[in-house]
Amino acid sequence: MIETPASVPAGASGSSPPRKEPPRAPSQAPSQAPAQESAQGSARPQEPARLPVPPGAGRFLVLAAVFVCAACGLVYELELVALGSHLAGDSVTHTSVVLSVMVFAMGLGSLLAKRLRTRAAAGFGIVEALLALVGGGSAMALYAYFAWVGGSVAVLIGFSLVIGVLIGAEMPLLMTLIQRIREQDAGGAVADLFAADYVGALVGGLAFPFLLLPLMGQLPGALAVGTVNAVAGGVLVLWLFRGDLSPRSRRALLLVNALVVAVLVTGVAVVDSFEQAARRAVYGGEVRTVRNTAVQEIVLTEGVRHSGGSEPAGFGMFLDGRLRVCGGDERRYHEALVHPAMAAGPHGRVLVLGGGDGLALREVLRHPEVESATVVELDPGVVELARADPVLGRLNRRSLDDPRVRVETGDAFDWLRSRPDSGRPPYDVIVSDLPDPGASDSSRLYSQEFFGLAARALSERGRLVVHAGPAGERPRTYWTVETTLRTVGLRTAPYAVDGRLSGLTAGPGRPQGRGGTAAGGRERPGDWGFVLAAHGAPPPLALGPGGPAPHAFGPADLRRAAARAEQNRIAGLRPSTLMHPRYRD
Repeated sequence: MIETPASVPAGASGSSPPRKEPPRAPSQAPSQAPAQESAQGSARPQEPARLPVPPGAGRFLVLAAVFVCAACGLVYELELVALGSHLAGDSVTHTSVVLSVMVFAMGLGSLLAKRLRTRAAAGFGIVEALLALVGGGSAMALYAYFAWVGGSVAVLIGFSLVIGVLIGAEMPLLMTLIQRIREQDAGGAVADLFAADYVGALVGGLAFPFLLLPLMGQLPGALAVGTVNAVAGGVLVLWLFRGDLSPRSRRALLLVNALVVAVLVTGVAVVDSFEQAARRAVYGGEVRTVRNTAVQEIVLTEGVRHSGGSEPAGFGMFLDGRLRVCGGDERRYHEALVHPAMAAGPHGRVLVLGGGDGLALREVLRHPEVESATVVELDPGVVELARADPVLGRLNRRSLDDPRVRVETGDAFDWLRSRPDSGRPPYDVIVSDLPDPGASDSSRLYSQEFFGLAARALSERGRLVVHAGPAGERPRTYWTVETTLRTVGLRTAPYAVDGRLSGLTAGPGRPQGRGGTAAGGRERPGDWGFVLAAHGAPPPLALGPGGPAPHAFGPADLRRAAARAEQNRIAGLRPSTLMHPRYRD
């Protein structure tokens, strides 16, 4: 009888010879051993990189490159956000689109970078050269497309996608490179890289609004950042990790980086001529003055055909691409805005919100009973141009220099909020000549909270008049303004004035097609929607018999305007608030 060895389970065939198994830890199952051996083999450290500097200095240079690349990457993101808002309007939508597409693309780029880790140095060099070219040239390309083709949303999404993919590919490659210098645990390496990345992003985010835009502008700033990006990536790969590159790869990367830097530097050299040509294409006339302030870009033009007719409309003032003053129809707009509010009661003390161009103020001062007028303008650059530009000065009749006028710089919302603490008495008339409510960055100035502050600033018999956007083209926006005014206890009298020639005055849009006219050179005639409001009873819509003689807007126009507004009335709308803006048609 043959005894069964202890290592053989009971019931095993006695004819089989006994087998000896190597000792193993009790917790290790046999099936885990091959997987662990495979994992250990794949995690085997690579051969250390041959560097021209000590390993400590090499790690510092890699982290410095991470810092620079992160700063450049965030500038590209902010540049796309700013251009999307500037060229297409609706800053909330375009900010959301750019950031969400870029975050998605960064994840995609991280996955794609896995294929480049075996040649991390060459891969990083290619990625940085492409990122410098695409990111640095994105602003100029977007502006060119907008100026000569029209529209920009699809191109904006395309640049966001490509730049996001390239930014996302950076970190896996940099992780591989820093581990080639001196291997450390993954957690420590990731912490170092992300610390440098986040600090670089902070610097880039602060440099964009406070350094690049004021000193260089959007287009030259983006080109300069792209040049810095290309140089930083090229130095890291072609000098620090040159030992990882074959002679052929070194020559190819050197040529590519040199070409990218040459293209970007050439862009900086020709950017002024490019901007002049693009502005002529966008505005369709002679661009006389361009001023970039801390708030916006101000462009003054002459001979712009806004109405689609054969005669030029003359003077035009654009703020961030939006036409705010058209010489052909501005008088009708400002007379319709001001005179109905000035006719129905006392108007000794007047407040103008916005209107730094002095044109609404010109109409206010035509009433001799005005004792004082205060203008609250966000951008002092507008006021400076209104005083200094000879054409605009003739249009506003030097109203800003009248001794009865006080000009204050500030945000209208914040200014009204601080008024009770200033000891200022209430106003007989408040004229709200602010940007269109359809622009998302202006919706707070048409909110329930804002109108509540304005109502508090009115005297008991005071009137508030608000420009509320085109009533015929965007009736939901217009009637939402009227609804919001009523929710703060004011009674309203809506009216919509026809005769808007430009199609763009005080609106949120951009020039459609070349020359600022719609495709085919024709635009539908539009209107301006206004709402007159007061405490107590609805204010009468009338022009005082003792008021100034009308030039472009008379009593018959006002009667027609009241009937026109009612044609598109929408009932049951909810008011717009700071937390729930509702100005979308």
